[in-house]
Amino acid sequence: MNLLSIMELKSNEIEKYLALASKIKQTPANYADSLKGKTMAMIFEKPSTRTRVSFEVGMTQLGGHAIYLDFTSTQLSRGETLHDTAKTLGRYVDIIMARLYKHSDILEIAKHAGVPVINGLTDLEHPCQALSDLLTMKEKGKLKAGAKFVFIGDCSFNMANSLLLACAKQKMNVTLICPKSHPPNADYVNEAKRYSKVEVVDDPQAGIKDADVIYTDTWISMGLEDEKSERIKRFAPYQLNERLLEHAKNDAIVMHCLPAHRGMEITNEVIDGPHSVVFDQAENRLHMQKAIVLSLLGKA
Repeated sequence: MNLLSIMELKSNEIEKYLALASKIKQTPANYADSLKGKTMAMIFEKPSTRTRVSFEVGMTQLGGHAIYLDFTSTQLSRGETLHDTAKTLGRYVDIIMARLYKHSDILEIAKHAGVPVINGLTDLEHPCQALSDLLTMKEKGKLKAGAKFVFIGDCSFNMANSLLLACAKQKMNVTLICPKSHPPNADYVNEAKRYSKVEVVDDPQAGIKDADVIYTDTWISMGLEDEKSERIKRFAPYQLNERLLEHAKNDAIVMHCLPAHRGMEITNEVIDGPHSVVFDQAENRLHMQKAIVLSLLGKA
């Protein structure tokens, strides 16, 4: 059993992760020795703060151990294949988490590892973040059928894909606000429409109207730094600021998975304001990562 994408998860499987993460958060001591003697290999091709720390701390708090493996300091940097790396690691460790550029690479690792594999982020999806975000929405009373979830900004990448499906599978209505030049992945939109209402618009004020949850993320994902100036110009009308927030519901929550480029996709006034639950999201990565690892290792 792996966690590679929200696309592969059933609605009831998502609900099980949420229920377990809530229990772990409320009574962490009950799970303190659950992974005694277990080891996780963490493979990082992309930089990380929250993914690395939440998994490493989570494994420690559950009584296990995590090993950090950077691409540049392993034999992967000298041409060893993912096939051989995965097969070798599977002989040493109990579970693997990988944060990679290409989604095809996480599939390759999962195919050959022989142990559970977790997608810690690829170009297509970020399932761990999306599940953690659902936990935050649940805690804030926003995860309910018919609630309006809005994603604003660059809708053509991993976070939009995962959140679109995760929210739709929980029966939330989803609105994606983006320039026509950066539409969402059609496969994900079509799949999400099987579960709930989905709309794609390019007018920020119209799209954000009556929103219960407003989510934004960086306009410049890792690997796109060369396009920075062009992207800032293109996405400027989609900045999440106080003026735009006025069009949402009075009790709407604001989310961002971090790292944030303050003053670009979101202003200081909003990310630090009363609607923001951004740092609750960051904390919930820890509780959800624990739930994911325990579930995949059959310890919960």
